[in-house]
Amino acid sequence: MYHHILIPTDGSERSENAVTHGVGLAAALNAQVTILTVEAPLHSVASDPTPVVEIPGAAEFIHKFLHGKAEEYLASAAAVAAASQVSFETVHIKHEHCFAAIIETAEARGCDLIVMSSHRRSGISAVLLGSVTLKVLTHSNIPVLVHRS
Repeated sequence: MYHHILIPTDGSERSENAVTHGVGLAAALNAQVTILTVEAPLHSVASDPTPVVEIPGAAEFIHKFLHGKAEEYLASAAAVAAASQVSFETVHIKHEHCFAAIIETAEARGCDLIVMSSHRRSGISAVLLGSVTLKVLTHSNIPVLVHRS
């Protein structure tokens, strides 16, 4: 049925539950797994045209922190896959749009299913923050299983 499952993770509890579910599904189907984290690039946003004072080393510090968090999330998900004896790889990429990165990675790696969580945002938070899951659902030609914990 499914042979290669993409599981994006952001390290949240809901995302970790989706990793566990996706890995369990992969184990039952003897499928391989690609575990993905997406890091948005750092941007400076200022409404005032006054030059922004740059703090030496701040951008590098933030990048190292975010990269470290992504590696932590991948290591946690990899441990779940390894414990289930599922063939897996981990991928950490930078991309402007998380939903597009998920779809592009799934297509590039030949995945035939995406398993992901939903943060269940609604109302104004859904409008302001958007829904990566909804965007993946509406833009992907690959089936998407949304795990709701």
